[in-house]
Amino acid sequence: MIVNTTRGDVFQAPHKHIAFAVNTEGFNDAGFAGAVSSRYWPELTNTGAKKLGDIFSKNGKGKNFHALVCHSLGGDGWKKTAEIVTQCLDSLDVPDDETIAIVLMGAGMVGQMGGADTFSILGGMARSKKKVAVYTL
Repeated sequence: MIVNTTRGDVFQAPHKHIAFAVNTEGFNDAGFAGAVSSRYWPELTNTGAKKLGDIFSKNGKGKNFHALVCHSLGGDGWKKTAEIVTQCLDSLDVPDDETIAIVLMGAGMVGQMGGADTFSILGGMARSKKKVAVYTL
């Protein structure tokens, strides 16, 4: 469920958990994933192939980063993102009373060039049982 939307820097969010999109190909050197990999998590840059719905997490400087594998770089790569983001969020080991800061997936250059439907993706976030605060620039 979406509890808040904020235009601002998610790295400055008061929340302990930050969730964001990564791709099935494992090339995460661009967009928000690229910012996380360069600042906190160098191994994220090239993870190797992953399956839709996979999640991997890392604690870094007081934040818990959750990489949600929810799109592909290919033709219809964003088609299932809304459904997958709901599943991923609901499976995170985060207490129900804590809010997860989440980056608006598909709003960046990679998502827009790939045909991401940000309104559908927001719907997927809203359908989650977890409380999320959506961040966008």
